[in-house]
Amino acid sequence: MLGGLYALFAMGLALMFGVMRLVNIAHGDCIVLAAFVAIGLALALPGAGPALLLAMVLPLMFAAGYVLQRGVLNRTLGKDILPPLLVTFGFSVILQNVLLEIFSADPRSLSAGGLESLSFALPGGIAVGWLPLVTFVAALALALALELLFARTRLGRAFRATSDDPEAAQLQGIDHRHVYALATALAFAVITVAGIFLALRTTVAPSDGPAYLLYAFEAVIIGGLGSFWGTLAGGLVLGVAQAIGFRLDPGWGILVGHLAFLVMLMLRPQGLFPRTRD
Repeated sequence: MLGGLYALFAMGLALMFGVMRLVNIAHGDCIVLAAFVAIGLALALPGAGPALLLAMVLPLMFAAGYVLQRGVLNRTLGKDILPPLLVTFGFSVILQNVLLEIFSADPRSLSAGGLESLSFALPGGIAVGWLPLVTFVAALALALALELLFARTRLGRAFRATSDDPEAAQLQGIDHRHVYALATALAFAVITVAGIFLALRTTVAPSDGPAYLLYAFEAVIIGGLGSFWGTLAGGLVLGVAQAIGFRLDPGWGILVGHLAFLVMLMLRPQGLFPRTRD
């Protein structure tokens, strides 16, 4: 169940890297931003449930992703990978400080209307929480939706063509700048889902972004670049490894997850399900 949350963290990162070869250093901070936008709306609208908050935050983050890519990040893309890394690092610092100014350093969360405390029993005395299960199902649904989008839609073909050869795609009438902006907007929509489920599951602080970036990066590398099913599998591997570590010792969970990532990197650096190109 924890792996489902990590898969949600990773899918937006995988999408941006898959289309633009861009590693968004501010990815974790964008997850935190989506969570805090939802928390701010929940404070302003006390009766708003998670579904309504998602419906309100999603278009805001989608538009923010489009504007960020079209107005800033497109200007940094090229053969040199350093400019987008520096720009997104600066964006990360700005987001953290803005959130600290607005919300202070206190951790906050969203209410799931009691769902966070409900569970059902499985044979063998295993209890499964409803909220973690819903998170896992959402990760499955998003992986399926993104795979279908890339494989069977015109927009997905534009994403793949622009990723493979931007110049050739432009000769066919595809505006690569607009396609890149749509990819980032879609990634920010996925980030919104991840941020709201995160705030429903646990508390969030403005400085938490780098940790979530690390989990997302590890899940993408474990699963294999270019595959959303692989990203889902990578999140599951990371989540199960951490759960085993927590079971052995409460202080070992995060460390065991990192060790699983390192072992995978040594044994299978291409990941579990890499998407190769002809």
